[in-house]
Amino acid sequence: MSTHTVLGREVQMPVRIRHARAFMASYRVPADAAQRLIDYSGLRVLRVPRDRALCTLVFVEYIDGDLGPYNEFGVSFMVRHHAAARDGGLADLRALATGKAGVFIHQLPVDGDFTLAAGRGIWGFPKEIAEFDVNHEGGLRRGVLRQNGDLVVDLSVKTGLSTPGGRGAGTSFDAYSHIDGLTRCTEWEMAPSGMRARPGGVELRLGDHPIAAELAGLGLPTRAPMASTVDRLTMTFQDAVTV
Repeated sequence: MSTHTVLGREVQMPVRIRHARAFMASYRVPADAAQRLIDYSGLRVLRVPRDRALCTLVFVEYIDGDLGPYNEFGVSFMVRHHAAARDGGLADLRALATGKAGVFIHQLPVDGDFTLAAGRGIWGFPKEIAEFDVNHEGGLRRGVLRQNGDLVVDLSVKTGLSTPGGRGAGTSFDAYSHIDGLTRCTEWEMAPSGMRARPGGVELRLGDHPIAAELAGLGLPTRAPMASTVDRLTMTFQDAVTV
């Protein structure tokens, strides 16, 4: 079991998040444009029918965890696992269906200095400080993200129907990150409950920030095929390995 020192404080692995909540919107975007955006990582996007890639925008509030309370906004893409023997076509769809794909974290603004230092130092997550105005209550969840006063995104998600049994199955992904010239892979386990999902029900407004420009370059805003909300989420992050 490893220990990291972050801003003079010890962080013992694995890092545990005991209570978080989230809402997200998933989009099918042009695969070639998405690939160009993440080429710097050395990873390959999963390609789904009609030559599309899967991009997710998510707001997360961390309420109780080893890194303290904070807010986070993520832009991620489903990618091929670096150890996959085959890729493309049916192999991509099979990896997506069986949970053997990876998630590449492309952007990850946060509003806490400690989680910024830990995220960048331990896992290589591309965390930057930003300003958040987020509502995780009621039938309409909304997050407004600004950086240095400039609007990045304004995302609203309507709650949908409860998933079967009112709970989501535990899931384990490999999360990929890239900063300082290194691509890293982190085992990431999560167990959601109080999940609701629906097609559509998303309103996205983009600002003039560079992150917004990237999203506009993918054709957003457009209709989101799927939106979901999670009332309670627990997570575990292992140490990162360089790939």
